[in-house]
Amino acid sequence: MKNPLNRLSGFAVLAAAMLLAAGCQSPKPDQKACCATSAPACCSKMPMTCPFLATNCPAMATVAPPTKESQAAMTPQSALAELKAGNARFVAGHPLNRNLPADVKATASGQYPFAVVLSCLDSRQPIEIVLDQSIGDIFSARVAGNVLNDDILGSMEFACKVSGAKLIAVIGHSNCGAIKGAVDGVDLGNLTGLLARIQPAIGQVPAEVQPRTSKNPEFVDKVSEANVRLVMQQIRERSPILREMIDQGQISLVGGMYDLSTGEVHFYSNTDK
Repeated sequence: MKNPLNRLSGFAVLAAAMLLAAGCQSPKPDQKACCATSAPACCSKMPMTCPFLATNCPAMATVAPPTKESQAAMTPQSALAELKAGNARFVAGHPLNRNLPADVKATASGQYPFAVVLSCLDSRQPIEIVLDQSIGDIFSARVAGNVLNDDILGSMEFACKVSGAKLIAVIGHSNCGAIKGAVDGVDLGNLTGLLARIQPAIGQVPAEVQPRTSKNPEFVDKVSEANVRLVMQQIRERSPILREMIDQGQISLVGGMYDLSTGEVHFYSNTDK
């Protein structure tokens, strides 16, 4: 004689399977509407095996690294749009889903990043994370104060001319320690030479911004922005290769500032003031 408890357990499993299948095959209208407006909030309540997700909940689908074809189809404008969208996802707490072990294998034989980003060494500004990018998406150069040197410039030339990146983004950040060090005239080993690269940006901040010390957050942030613009100018002046690509519209050059308190990146171009 069969155990009644085993029979009840079997019915429970069968009922759960039927409900799961019904949910995938016939999602409720309100779920569709929800996914159209706030996908993560809606889709997180649905089974990850449900085919409905791939069609109606793109935020829950797994994203693969760029391919040669997708990189070729990318324009400088769409590359910037993706960085902006990625930062918006980061701020909203809705990053794309990724299969990192699979991405490692997919990129082992080649890479096709769509942008190169120069950002600060600061641990609070991990650039791939704040832009919601991952393995194979962007070239990343990080150095205190996001300053420019010949090695970084050569890396940018490789990224754009050889590897096909469509955008160069120079991104500083608020409350930057390297900027404060330059403002205070810090003298410390090899750091001294690095901070000297930031000094010209200090003089580009209007005289009415007072006090001109590292204790004034407004002044520090304005120097940081001036430093980003200075680096953008140096890229054009010091690399005929990149300047020609920019002038021909093959790539774009943009700057940005990351806000440590909000996680937001404000992008601007050479024409913004």
